[in-house]
Amino acid sequence: MKLLQQRILKDGHLKEGNILKVDSFLNHQMDIKLLNEIGKEFKRLFSDHSITKILTIETSGIGIAAIAAQHFDDIPVVFAKKVKSKNLDGELFTSKAQSFTKGIVYDIQVAKKFLTADDHVLIIDDFLAKGQALLGLIDIVQQSQANLVGCGIVIEKGFQNGGQIIRQKGIRLESLAIIDSIENNQIVFG
Repeated sequence: MKLLQQRILKDGHLKEGNILKVDSFLNHQMDIKLLNEIGKEFKRLFSDHSITKILTIETSGIGIAAIAAQHFDDIPVVFAKKVKSKNLDGELFTSKAQSFTKGIVYDIQVAKKFLTADDHVLIIDDFLAKGQALLGLIDIVQQSQANLVGCGIVIEKGFQNGGQIIRQKGIRLESLAIIDSIENNQIVFG
């Protein structure tokens, strides 16, 4: 997606450890027009499936998934919670998800009443690096016995192994911008 690549080059900032900050337009402050275009692109990519739910993980994926859902006939967005709260009641699907940027392993959970075997689920998230958060979400979909349609990622770090792990499992993965490398403080797209 050229529009996204241009925005990453213009407003993205590189930090030590190959960390790309896109907080000025994607996951802290959100450019709603850009997110709307991202939602349209996910709809185009997955238009061959009847999707009943979008699943994401808190917090950065929620805004992206919510705007994308409007392009899928306003289907519900379910997000995996990283912290158990008193409001999270009933039976839960749980899995582990490790954050690349934070270096923390979370116990993520989704109430069983929100994902069923009748659902056709699209997972959407902002980044894919090593794939651990995505694997946790995939595990939750598998526990629910729902049909996993695929995964939509806004930015994939192609030089890390997350995309390869997901694709080797035979799971459809569509990334809107794939970064092949970060060399000499320069971003190279695939």
